[in-house]
This record gives sequence, C-alpha cells and structure tokens, in this order.
Amino acid sequence: MPQPPAWAVPRASSDSPPGPWPVVGAVLVGCWAVAVTVPVQAGGWLADQLLLGVGRDRAGWLWPAAGLLTVLLVGTPALLLALLPRSAAIRATGRAWLTGVVVLGVFTLLRAVPPVHHEAYLGGLAATAALAAAVLGRLARRRRTDGRPGPTVAVPDAAGAVPTGPAGPTAHPPAVEDPRTAGAGAADDPAPGRRALGGLRAGPVTLLAIAAGLAVLLPWAWLGALGGPLETVLAALAAAALGALTGALLDAGFWSRFAVGEPPRPVRLVLVGGLVAGVTLLLLAAGAGQSGAQLPALLTLPPIGFASAALHAAAHRRRNSGAGSAAPTRWLVGLAAFGPLAFADPEEITLLLGTTRDVPFWVAVTAAVGLAVALLLAVGYGVLLARPAARTPGRRTAALTAAALLVALVAVYLGPGRPGLYGERLLVVLREQADLTSLPTVAPGRAGRDARAREVYRRLVDTADRTQAGLRREVTRLGLRPTSYYLVNAIEVDGGPAVRAWLSGRPEVDRVLVSQRLRPLPAPAGITRGTDPAPTGPEWNIRRLGADRVWAEGVTGAGVVIGSSDSGVDGRHPALAAGFRGGDDSWYDPWDGTRFPTDSGGHGTHTIGSAVGRDGIGVAPGAQWVGCVNLDRNLGSPGHYLDCLQFMLAPFPSGADPFTAGRPERAPDILTNSWGCPGIEGCDAGVLRPATAALDAAGIFVAAAAGNTGPWCGSVDDPPAPYPDVLTVGAVDDRDRVAEFSSRGPTRGGAAKPDVVAPGVGVRSAMPGGGYATLDGTSMATPQVAGVVALMWSANPALVGDVTRTRQLLRDTATPAQPTYLSRDPSDTCGGDANITGAGLVDAYAAVHAAR
Repeated sequence: MPQPPAWAVPRASSDSPPGPWPVVGAVLVGCWAVAVTVPVQAGGWLADQLLLGVGRDRAGWLWPAAGLLTVLLVGTPALLLALLPRSAAIRATGRAWLTGVVVLGVFTLLRAVPPVHHEAYLGGLAATAALAAAVLGRLARRRRTDGRPGPTVAVPDAAGAVPTGPAGPTAHPPAVEDPRTAGAGAADDPAPGRRALGGLRAGPVTLLAIAAGLAVLLPWAWLGALGGPLETVLAALAAAALGALTGALLDAGFWSRFAVGEPPRPVRLVLVGGLVAGVTLLLLAAGAGQSGAQLPALLTLPPIGFASAALHAAAHRRRNSGAGSAAPTRWLVGLAAFGPLAFADPEEITLLLGTTRDVPFWVAVTAAVGLAVALLLAVGYGVLLARPAARTPGRRTAALTAAALLVALVAVYLGPGRPGLYGERLLVVLREQADLTSLPTVAPGRAGRDARAREVYRRLVDTADRTQAGLRREVTRLGLRPTSYYLVNAIEVDGGPAVRAWLSGRPEVDRVLVSQRLRPLPAPAGITRGTDPAPTGPEWNIRRLGADRVWAEGVTGAGVVIGSSDSGVDGRHPALAAGFRGGDDSWYDPWDGTRFPTDSGGHGTHTIGSAVGRDGIGVAPGAQWVGCVNLDRNLGSPGHYLDCLQFMLAPFPSGADPFTAGRPERAPDILTNSWGCPGIEGCDAGVLRPATAALDAAGIFVAAAAGNTGPWCGSVDDPPAPYPDVLTVGAVDDRDRVAEFSSRGPTRGGAAKPDVVAPGVGVRSAMPGGGYATLDGTSMATPQVAGVVALMWSANPALVGDVTRTRQLLRDTATPAQPTYLSRDPSDTCGGDANITGAGLVDAYAAVHAAR
C-alpha cells in the first residue's frame, strides 16, 4: 500500500494537545488583545484628528503613550501565556503575541515623525522592521545551533508500523514524498541556488501566496493612488520588511505547534493556528503606518492569517515534514501591507475630508473590499489546501494563477485606477525678498492705487528674475519641474528628502518647505449643495451690520471689486452671476485649469455670496467679484495659496506667464480670505508674510479669517491671520457674543488679534447649483467685513488704496461685542478682551459715514 500522507504521521508525544483550561486562557488573552488594540488605535487617530480640528499642535507623546499602554495591557498576559502553560502550542501562542505587541510598541515610536515627512517615517519603518526580522531570525538560528529539539515527526516504515523506542515513537526526518503530489512541482523550499532567485523559481505554495497577496492588493490599485517615487520605493521596502518580520515570527516552528491530534489534522492547524496568526498580524498591523494608515490594515491583515495557515498546511504535506519555508508568509503579508502603506496618504485620511466622498470614504471602501477578499482567500485556501484529502495544485497551475492576478492588477491600475506618481512638492524660499520700502508717493484713489500696484509688481518680478536664474537652471537640468513665484521669492519643485537637503544647503536658499499635493480620487467627491430656501429680504447678519441702511442711502459697493481665494465660485448662481467682472483675467484655477468660475466644495460660493451676493445675502451687492481656486477638497498648499495671491496682485489671462502677463491695474481692490495654511499643509509661521506685505504695499485691502480653533488662547496662528498687515476677523452670534469656535490671540509675537468681529453663526448664503445653506465659522464673518470695506470705498473713492486709514476707521466705528471664555480662570481671558473681540463688532453704517 502507498505511504500515508504526512498528516497521518503520528507526532511525538511531547506535542500532545493541551488541556481545556490553558486553551480557555489563550482564547481570553486573544480576545483581550483585540479588545485593547483596536480601540487604542482608533482612539489615537481620533485624538490626532481632534487636535488637528481645533488647531492644536500634535501631541508628540500621544502615540508612544498609546504604544506603551498596549504593551502593558496585552504584553503582560501574553508573557504569562508564554511561560506558564505546559503545552508547547499555548507557549508558542504567547510568544507570538508577546513579540507582536513589543514590535507594535516600538513601531508606534516612529509616529513622532510629523506626517508631512512621510518618506522619513517609511524609511524608519522599513529599517526597524528589517532589524526586528534579523533579530528574530538570529534567535531562531541560535536555538537550532544550540541543539534544542524542534518539532519532529515519526514516520511509519514500509509496513506501516511506527518505529518505537523506550520513550515511545521514534522521530526521524522523513524521506518519502506523498505520492499524491509527487511530480506536481518543485518543493517549496528550493535548493540554495534556486532560493536565491526568490519567487522566480518558487514552488507552488509560494506562488499561491503571491497570488493571494496580489488579490488583497488589487482593491488598492483600483481605488488608491501612489505618492512620489521615493515614497513608493520606501513603502515597498517597508512592506517587504514587514513580510520578512512576519515570516520570522510565524516560522515553521510556530506552525508545527498547531498540528495537534493523532494523527495530526491540517484543518486544526488552519482554524487554531490561523486564529493565533490573525491576532499576531493584528498587532503588527496596528503599528505599521502613520496615524490613519494603520486603520485599513487592521481589517485586511488579520484574516490572511488563515490563508497563511492553509499555505503552510500545503507546504507540510508536500514535504512530509513539520518544517516549512517562511516564503509564503513573507510574500502574502508583504504584498497585503504594501496597499495601505503606498496607495493612501495618511494626511488625507482625515475627518476634515469626511463630509464628502473623499479619501476617508474611499479608504473605507477599499478596506472593506480588502476584508472581503481576505475572507474569501481564508475560506478558499482552507478548502483547497487544508482538507485531509486535499491535493496541492502543481507549480504550473500556481504560476498561471499568480500571473493572471498580476496581469489583472496591472490592468486595473492602468485602467480604472489612477496610474502615475503624486508625491508632494517642495517650496524653496530664497533669502532675498524684494525691497518694497520707499515707494513713490501717489495721488489718492484708484489711480494712485494702480500706480503703486504696478511699482510693487515690477520690483517683485525683477527681484525674482535676478535671484532665481541660477537655481532655475539647476532644477530644470535635474528634471524637477520648477514653478517660480515672485510675490514670495520662491520656487516650487519636485523632490524628496535628498533634494530638500541639497536645496537647503545652497547659499541663496533660506528654507525649504513641503508643499502638499492631493492624490486623485476614483470618482469626483460630488458637489456640495444647499437645501435652505431662497432669502426673501436682507438676512439677519446684513441687518445687524447696518448694511441695509447703507443701501437705503444709495451705496451698494458699485465701482469696487472684491477678490475671493477659496474653493471656487459658482459663476452661474443667480445671486452671483451678474456680479462677475468677466474678461480673460477674472478667474484662475491652478488645480484643474477650469476657464469659467465653478465650485464643487461650496465654501467659496458661500463666502463670496456673503460679500457681494444679491437678494439679501451680501453686504455689498453692487460690487463685482473675481475668483481663484486655492483649495481643492478643502485642502491647500503653500504653492497654490501663492498662485492665487499672485493672481490677485496682477491678474493674467488663463495659461499666461504671471511674470510677464500680469496686469496690476486690474487687481481687485479688496481680498477676502476664509482659509489658513497650517503646518500639515506645509506652511510655517512666516512663509506668506512677504505676500501680504506686498499686497498691503500695493494698496490692496486683505481681510482674513481668524480661524475656528477657539476658545483656546493663542489660537490665531495659521497664516495669514496672525500677520499685522491683514485685518483679522472673528465671529459673533445674533446676540453679539463671540462664538466659542472663534480663534483668539495673542499671536506668537504677542500682537492682539483678531482686529474686529462680525456675524459668523447661522449665516445663510449661496451654494453651488443655485441653492442656499446656513453655515457657521469665521469664514462666514470675513467676507462680510470685505463687503463693508467695499461700501466704504464705494461711498468715498478717494479712500481706495488707503489700507491703513480704512483699517483704522473700521476699528474706530466698531461697537462692543460680548467676549466668551474657556473658563473663569484668569489665564483663559487671553490677556484681555482685545484678543477675543478685537475692537468690536463692525458697524457698516457708522464706517461708511466715517469714510465719507
């Protein structure tokens, strides 16, 4: 009769099944590990998002503390599990979980790296995982060279009898291959020469593991998008190191402990070993990835523990041995981990983008699809490979399966996917900025303003052309695709940490910042529309400012132009269409290159509506507007903020060169800016300071939202709100109380901010598609102040361009507002009401009369 299969070979008595109580203890520890790890990871991410949402700095201690907490809560029972039970299988379970949670704790230390430096994080993750894999491998080799017995298998002789000795069955290495799989392909642990070739000459089990990994990766290639070239390479290295680490942790010795029963049954290995492996993978996934990127891995990696167990069952059967190659686990986990590490930017997995079908939505969809694929693989491989009578596919079949999935992956990526690299860019700020002192004295009014704007534009362009020439040549020669700016003397280029280090060392460079770039979506996020009814008269905020009283005197803002830098504007909205200035230099979209005003996010349409909208929503309905898109999907970058501010100083036709085609005489008179540039987008405190100084010098009035990160003191901190040459606006409700969300001063330099406040709670204005919506925020208050300035300059054209005098009139005519505080503690008064209410609530009627 033929030799019995390997699974029918009795195991040595030392590997007998454990009793019921150690099993119950192991189950409880496993459930406890999941119950601790998942909430801690989700809670840490939510804490990060809360700090981001309220404008606070990242807590550097947060993730190390979360990692330490997990190590203590999970590691303690895992250590007891690794030491106390007599069962080798239970001890192996404890060792795997203990090692996994310790690695998790080490990995979480890497999250101290700011998310904006993602390449540095991925490089650290790759190095740490590779080091951990090397240490585990060395310890395993030392155990073998020390002569410690590993798992052995007693093989029947030709007559079917099991050799016995004084202590029971005699174990010795098998030498007979299962005839059912003989000739089906090469063994899965090839000879050293073939092993060096990796997957090129892998056995069928490794090829099946590669196929499974490609299947788990497929949803990411379909719905995700890659970052920059270095970012992608480092993600691949980190994923490979994670695969190697898992292979060293879930090695042959680990799997051999779960082939329990007499004779051993592969189904038991898959169910029990797969569960243990799944918890181990959960722990590793929890530590792998910046805050946010680990969340989808928590769903997709644990189920592949069952598939890995089935693959090892097949490898054991093919080899008639309790030992097996770690290659299947390495490939499977490495490919599965590559998806969330490479195809999603952790900075975009944020609640700030959670209101529409943006990156958080698509990451959740991808994780759900990946979970379904992983579960199907677990069931499919378990049935295909782990039944006692299962037959492992041959090498040719396995190779064809892997090849088919590879072709499918490439086809999906190049077809419905988003092929290409979408890494961040670098903003190179030069040391020399234009000298705008000693500008010539000009006549008051628009003619003088235009003359000042022309002179400022000339000096800015001349300085940039002179100082950037050598650097432009160098970065162009290197293929870094430079974009030059003059409003801030800077160049935006492609590049990662190495390019950044090289540029930072050049003598003409002051500093290099990361300029964020959004990765594309599988489908448009959709248009945000309003559901409110159309107004029937002046809104409450218009009446509260007294703008309707100004209209009654014939002043509506006619002859004044307001510029909006925001998410865009719906140029066809009935309340806004007639106010668009028109021409070839009144609209600029540096993100998508649209030629006519459009807006999908809704924020920009709402804000400009509060400034110039008709039908009772805008403060200055007779004024005109021009627009620029500096936000895409509610996020921006230093480069695109500069694109729009430059366009506002010297508008130019679409597609023209801002350096040569700028028209400063066509600059809008007033700018409304309901945005800020935090560090997560790449800005530092002073990056836009030369831009607002230049606009001020040109006689262009700049209003900026204080921000919605109150009631904490010192929360007016994101550019341009803290700058002295912008009018910073806070928000009040219909009872003149400062909104709790309204940011407060003082600024980092100690200056009092905001300057004034305006209605910002329950403000109804226009939305894309002709609708209306009611929103809260200092974003809503700021355009109303811009509208008041338009009324002032319309009433007295000689005041146009006199920014200093206009700011003073607004402050002098403001009425008291009621401050609100975080608490009654004196430290929460922010140094006085000037840092909460500013000069008070803007009074349009009084300001216009003072302007006259």
